[in-house]
Amino acid sequence: MSDSTDYRVLIQPDWIDYNGHLRDAFYVVALSYAIDEMMVRWGLDEAYRLKTQCTLYTLELHMHFLHEIKASDELAVRTLVLDHDRKRILAACDFLCPRLPELAASAELMLLHVRQGEKPASAPFPPQIEAALNAARLTPDALAARPVVSRKIELRRR
Repeated sequence: MSDSTDYRVLIQPDWIDYNGHLRDAFYVVALSYAIDEMMVRWGLDEAYRLKTQCTLYTLELHMHFLHEIKASDELAVRTLVLDHDRKRILAACDFLCPRLPELAASAELMLLHVRQGEKPASAPFPPQIEAALNAARLTPDALAARPVVSRKIELRRR
């Protein structure tokens, strides 16, 4: 959990269910904040949104619960770019806990670049965002080494 790209999660007492585990919904809360932080790193920050009226919408999310997270656990979420095209990002969020030797949970999500307004519509990424996404994208070897936890979401090329 020493990677500086990890989003640190402070587990709140009311996030814990009657079994002493993190409630399902709060994995997604943590994921959402981790995506917000990565949007800033990719150049999709508040200034970008104000200037372009563009942001990311989540189209699809697959959550994989692999191990229990407890109230006393430290937790971080690492966001990765698995792939992208002109308007979409296929991302992964890995939930890391030092108590566990492997991932606590993992999610795959499809994000769409949208120009907001009266009629929101998808919009291509500008060159500087494309460059940031290219730099963040996993190498083919790193992508192949990722654990497969269930069916995958993928970009279909047109």
